[in-house]
Amino acid sequence: MNPIAAILDEIFNLGPGAESIICQALEERKALHGIVTDVTNEIKENRFSRGKHCPHCKSEAVCRYGKYNGKQRYRCNGCNRTFTDFTNSPCYNSKKPLNAWIQYVKCMILGYSIKKCSQELGISVPTAFYWRHKVMDAIRKYIGIGSVEGIVEIDDTYFRENFKGWHTENSAFKMPRTAYKRGVKQDTTKEKPKTEKRKRGLSTDQISVMCAIDRIGNIIIEPISKGNVGFEAISKLFDNRIDQEAIVCTDVAKSFTKFANTADVEVIQLPKDKRKAGIFHIQHVNSLHNRIKSWMAKFRGVATKYLADYMSWFKWEEYFKTDKDIVKCRNLMVHSHTTHISSKVTDFVLRKVEF
Repeated sequence: MNPIAAILDEIFNLGPGAESIICQALEERKALHGIVTDVTNEIKENRFSRGKHCPHCKSEAVCRYGKYNGKQRYRCNGCNRTFTDFTNSPCYNSKKPLNAWIQYVKCMILGYSIKKCSQELGISVPTAFYWRHKVMDAIRKYIGIGSVEGIVEIDDTYFRENFKGWHTENSAFKMPRTAYKRGVKQDTTKEKPKTEKRKRGLSTDQISVMCAIDRIGNIIIEPISKGNVGFEAISKLFDNRIDQEAIVCTDVAKSFTKFANTADVEVIQLPKDKRKAGIFHIQHVNSLHNRIKSWMAKFRGVATKYLADYMSWFKWEEYFKTDKDIVKCRNLMVHSHTTHISSKVTDFVLRKVEF
């Protein structure tokens, strides 16, 4: 009997549910292998939409300069340096082919851990870590901080300060405080289980992430300060990022009250006992906070110095959440490689918190 016919008979015997799952898996596999050329062409078109230019000195006086490993090289007549279509992109200087990067981006879309990504692609865990952060750095530059208009809801949420990382192998890093050694320790001598020690209320151990969302879906998500957020940090973040005709809805925190008195836009502050005033409320931004917390939970804590990149990744996910995984995979690959960014391992090791 033909082996293919035998396989088809087994598939038909599994039932309609299994057939649809198998068809979807085969379609994604076919599409993934077929988009390498399309993604390459789209990245080239986006990177040089205004004509070829040197990524080093921005000169437009460039010419073809042969090929290397099947990739077209160019030479700049201004600085005499050579470059390719992927110079200063996440996959620049990578020894892995482009389809490996596409497969890795798919793992990011599916929410795989760094360890599982390394197993799927056959790469080391540190390589999987740096690939993720190269993609996130590029997405942050591509998507930017953004702007909002119309009816805008503003509120902040908090994440605990985190120094996660292999600091014993980094001589340049010094722990700014004694390790808290968080977590519940097992104790069989007592009937009541121990609970993790936490500081009550707001403290400098928490990072304020300011969020703004309007009714058409524009989002701003940025970590801006440690502890209770101040008026200066709010004003700096939203300077020239809120339309002058917008109406801002927020709560009655002191920093927001001062922002309302000095802002060039109309600000409506809702008291604690009044969740809604007609069409004005902050329920959308509170829902956004819940989605952020749920999405971040799968990473089991991220270092504070990388928190801004994760917020940009989440914002990108929000903008494309209705797309199929294969479409999101293609878009994430194209968007992350459209921008010109140079990320080295030392940049991640020595990175400091921006605020």
